[in-house]
Amino acid sequence: MDWRGFAQQMASLARDLLAQESLNDTLERITGSATELVEGCDAAGILILRGDRVQSLAPTHQVVVDSDALQGRVGEGPCFDAARSTVEQRQFRIADFTHEARRWPKYVPEARKLNLGSMMGFLLFTEDEDFGALNLYSYRPGAFTEADETAGWLLASHAAVALSSARTHAQLQEAIGTRHTIGEAMGILMGSHRLTEDQAFATLRRYSQDHNVKLRDVARRVCERGDLP
Repeated sequence: MDWRGFAQQMASLARDLLAQESLNDTLERITGSATELVEGCDAAGILILRGDRVQSLAPTHQVVVDSDALQGRVGEGPCFDAARSTVEQRQFRIADFTHEARRWPKYVPEARKLNLGSMMGFLLFTEDEDFGALNLYSYRPGAFTEADETAGWLLASHAAVALSSARTHAQLQEAIGTRHTIGEAMGILMGSHRLTEDQAFATLRRYSQDHNVKLRDVARRVCERGDLP
């Protein structure tokens, strides 16, 4: 491993990740970088668990989606382990799928049918939260070395920080957009029904509670229709 060259690539990637325009762009840049920076990596993706339901984010190849879906169906697998790891288990490396049948008896035989030979997984986390697991696949057994595992861990560390920043930015943008929409809806109600600002907001909130609809969705409907539904 040319660590000096890798460090230069990581520095460039760190700036690039922060320059992405959306959360989805950031995710895709992370997984794409895995195939570029980690030797032997043929495909990469991010897996998150919502309860026991699997979701694949920014997969570089269909095999990532197939592997994630397989683990969801059988309820076991290395990505599952990484995505719900404890503090002591932040990463894993499977040198050869042929030796892991006892550990994941339902997953491994089917994974071999996907031509998977080896893989690594890294929990994406900061001090405050976990984001899921970054998973790297190779079609060749024994493709990943200890150096590759270190490189993957460094990439995952940068990725987690960038992902946290991107998500915070997306949440802020959504909050600003929601506030603007609610303000616009209040203005419509104030003009059409001669309400005060407090009365207009109370009307939106009461409709939201009575109909079990989120306030931002009520506001959006008012903006689209010119009045409450």
